[in-house]
Amino acid sequence: MKAAPFPSLTITRHGLTPEGSFAEAQATFLRPDPRTVEELDALVRAKNVGIVAHFYMDPELQGVLARLSWPEVHVSDSLLMADRAVTMAADGVRSVVVLGVDFMSENARAMLDAARFTSVPVYRVAAEPIGCSLASSAETLAYSAYLQRAARTPKSLHVVYINTSLVTKARAHALVPTITCTSSNVVQTVLSAFAQIEGGHVWFGPDTYMGQNLAHLFRAMAELTDAEIRAVHPAHDRITIRSALERFHYFEHGNCIVHHMFGAEVSARVRKDYGDAFITAHLEVPGEMFSLALEAHDQGKGCVGSTSDILSFIEARVREAGAKEGAARLRFILGTEAGMITSIVRKVEAVLESIGRDDVAAEIVFPVASEAITVAPDSPLAIVPGASGGEGCTTAGGCATCPYMKMNSLDALFSLLRRLDVEDDDQLAEFHPHVYAERVDGKSVAEVGGVPILHMRAFGKEKKLPAALVEDVLTRAPRSAAHA
Repeated sequence: MKAAPFPSLTITRHGLTPEGSFAEAQATFLRPDPRTVEELDALVRAKNVGIVAHFYMDPELQGVLARLSWPEVHVSDSLLMADRAVTMAADGVRSVVVLGVDFMSENARAMLDAARFTSVPVYRVAAEPIGCSLASSAETLAYSAYLQRAARTPKSLHVVYINTSLVTKARAHALVPTITCTSSNVVQTVLSAFAQIEGGHVWFGPDTYMGQNLAHLFRAMAELTDAEIRAVHPAHDRITIRSALERFHYFEHGNCIVHHMFGAEVSARVRKDYGDAFITAHLEVPGEMFSLALEAHDQGKGCVGSTSDILSFIEARVREAGAKEGAARLRFILGTEAGMITSIVRKVEAVLESIGRDDVAAEIVFPVASEAITVAPDSPLAIVPGASGGEGCTTAGGCATCPYMKMNSLDALFSLLRRLDVEDDDQLAEFHPHVYAERVDGKSVAEVGGVPILHMRAFGKEKKLPAALVEDVLTRAPRSAAHA
């Protein structure tokens, strides 16, 4: 018996057509109640609050945020969230609300402090912790042992995914010179490290799938011509890439419960039933989906990268179709968290409106089970977005939408905003980013943990590792086993 099609949402210039209950649930909130939009708009304006949110927010919340006229609202990936918080503070907002998991608010707090906006409060919208399975994997004994091994290896650089807590970044940097990365810049960061640190070792973590995919990507690069490799990074050729592969390490016990769901069964169905589709995949997905998207990329029909990369890819393909004569219906496999659909819908609708085409449509396919709500009485979340079995979603892992991100609800945002300027800030302490009492090398967690982020910001500006980081790698003495 043939499996039912994956749920999908078709976007045209004048409307949305969902197929399957999961897609219907996503579409419901993309056209929010105007009264709710008006109420939230008035509230954030009156309170002078900046809001930074992640792409993976619930569609109900994103649908409202997308229609606010208040300019200090921004939805993006985690790196740009912290950067925009600093910009908002410079614009004069009184406070910043971070809609994401806890490490995102910690990053925003650290970057505001580094930019000397220490008096601008940062708030989360939940009193309880908003966790992250990937971030938690970097706080295990296994990850500590991984870093200890790196610390005993000369010329080691730790490249840590931005999606980790501030205390992870601080403890890591105390052991091994560390720079953070995002899925957008990780390839260039690693390649630059090998180019600038002769004979150096790169230790990537904690995302296992991303580490595997990077190794796969570098092996594929080693088969390209030198000219093709230099187009990716000018300092490399086949010899240097093959040498780098011998010194590239990745943690083998960490993954995101969302991207974990894109495994062999889902990938096989995509390959079999969606041969006409463009395939997108986040760098965090398992190897099966990554390989499928990489094959599609090589044929001009796929995208492997960050959430921002995926969004730009879909926009570009729709714009190309709109520039050609004749009707077109494009189909995209969304190989990342379903919360991205709000930003995708906004972007595609804007493109179709700008080119004035009624005969071009984009179908976004969610490779998940259609029955995508699970009652989970033993979970503090009560209801988990995702199917109860197979490669859907459970509280243990594997889902189309992140249950932790969904703790950032519209009701929670309204509740927090109404309390601002009414209650003393001490009464709102449970909504502040976590403050670590721990000292690392005699300094605060925020001070040490912010260094890897600042190294990444410098890398973004200069397109090379900062000299201070390279010197740290070359001069820091390896730890002996006795000190490990």
